[in-house]
Amino acid sequence: MFMDYLKEMECKESNDHRRCVFVPGPVIVGAGPSGLAVAACLKQRGIPSVVLERSNCVASLWQLKSYDRLRLHLPKQFCELPLMHFPQNFPTYPTKQQFVSYLENYATKFEINPLFSECVERAEFDSSIGFWRVRSVGMGKNGEERRCEFVCRWLVVATGENAEAVVPKIRGMEEFSGPIVHTSSYKSGDAFGGKKVLVVGCGNSGMEVCLDLCNYNASPSLVVRDAVHVLPREVLGNSTFGLSMWLLKWFPVRFVDTFLLIVCRILIGDTSKLGLVRPSIGPLELKNSAGKTPVLDVGTLDRIKNGDIKVVPGIQRLTQKTVEFVDGEKENFDAIILATGYKSNVPSWLKEREMFSEKDGLPRRPFPNGWKGESGLYAVGFTKRGLLGASMDARQIADDIERCWKAEAKNFSNLSRPFTS
Repeated sequence: MFMDYLKEMECKESNDHRRCVFVPGPVIVGAGPSGLAVAACLKQRGIPSVVLERSNCVASLWQLKSYDRLRLHLPKQFCELPLMHFPQNFPTYPTKQQFVSYLENYATKFEINPLFSECVERAEFDSSIGFWRVRSVGMGKNGEERRCEFVCRWLVVATGENAEAVVPKIRGMEEFSGPIVHTSSYKSGDAFGGKKVLVVGCGNSGMEVCLDLCNYNASPSLVVRDAVHVLPREVLGNSTFGLSMWLLKWFPVRFVDTFLLIVCRILIGDTSKLGLVRPSIGPLELKNSAGKTPVLDVGTLDRIKNGDIKVVPGIQRLTQKTVEFVDGEKENFDAIILATGYKSNVPSWLKEREMFSEKDGLPRRPFPNGWKGESGLYAVGFTKRGLLGASMDARQIADDIERCWKAEAKNFSNLSRPFTS
């Protein structure tokens, strides 16, 4: 049946200009850290894969859509990919440039060569042949449009939770005369020196953009609509994240949350006095239940305490130069930066509704079961469903695929046709 399908597709290639490519191993969608990690682990086991990436580089979120001062928010030992350590001379919190160089060297070391500018339009499991059909549109060497259908036994979704920028609709946006930019387009505060800037969103990005604006002599205000947990990045010289993970080995989540909140009161004080009200449940329990990540402070709180950053409530509407807040106050601003996060784009191309939620594009089930769906479908790089994430470790995915790879590879090794751009 499968051979008949390939012959049928070969006949159609000349008619619809879509080339059919059989992939003996998995197709991995996304060349970010998670996609690279899975490809490397498969390579170590002798299993070939094809990595499809819609942009022109690995780790496109880091390279193309992040601000210049960005560093890893967690210590490097928690961010290493399998099989390759960070260079010893890297600091505890590597810079954006250092992390990108690490990922590029990782791809080189394991000879991972993604197909760049390859945008997946549709992926669905064809039960009649027992394989996934992944349709993509790419660009050839001469800039011509190239359409392909990749046929594979396994499909790894590695596009993550940050595929598309979330841009909220604010009443009067079209009237505002100044620039309104998402953090995906923000590089530094250099263009905003001496200006009044409103930053919408109080997550890690919003907090850090405010700090960056201060360093360029701008006057930022931070919109805080919801309760938020702000934690010190380190406690007595140790990573707060690392300490939390260690405590969770011995104590329940609520105990660790209580410990963290006591530490916050001692080191940070009552953040509600700054306009930053804490949620009613602890930071880890909130992450576990709602996927909301606590903010790790890198110096923003001190600037708020000093009055360099003003905390304001939600926005009611915008006019030409003025922002009206929900409390009735009005203030003029020169620019608005939207630190409103990202969302998954999986529902737009993956035609499967059991494993992934159509509402938010995340795996439905919490860790440890949310990583694997039916018919050879895997998820990696998703962390919002549960404390440890809803995605499976790259090594585990490679191990799971390896279990049936050797037997199936014998049947299909002669069908592989090399891909050429």
